[in-house]
Amino acid sequence: MAVTKAKKAEDVKELKAELEKATSMIVGTFSKLTVAKDYELRKTVRTAGGRYQVVKNTLAKRASEGTAVAEALKNLEGVSSIAYTSGDPVALAKALTAYAKTNPAFTFKAGMVEGRAIDIKAINELAAMPPKEVIFSKLLYLINAPAQRLVTALGAVGRSLAVVIDQGVKEEKFRA
Repeated sequence: MAVTKAKKAEDVKELKAELEKATSMIVGTFSKLTVAKDYELRKTVRTAGGRYQVVKNTLAKRASEGTAVAEALKNLEGVSSIAYTSGDPVALAKALTAYAKTNPAFTFKAGMVEGRAIDIKAINELAAMPPKEVIFSKLLYLINAPAQRLVTALGAVGRSLAVVIDQGVKEEKFRA
């Protein structure tokens, strides 16, 4: 059954609204995936906080015009699917990379992170990064470390003085 122009225009409008919200996107190919594998892929993307959609190349190109993800969708060929998120791009890349390792039929074509186009190598590097929470905790540790060292050093002076006084009292050196 042929899709009408009105239906295509509606699909483009809906996809454009979704892509305007997206800050990160990974384009892949889904050929030779079974229905069960496709369902598993969609579930994997959802748990990573993203959305997954099989798209027609021309409609995806039209929908992406004027959005941050337009660069990644301009030269699509063959069967294409997009996974996009407005949340953590590392979580999405990790989920898709893990899925691609177990399902070689799913391959990457391109990607976009925070308005910057990335290639397949960069997608794999992004997936190798630690999660956002780990990066934040390391940053907070680095910010907190100098203050913590200062407090430790100041405490050491008082502690050393207390040890000397305690030893003097035990040895009765302060008797008049």
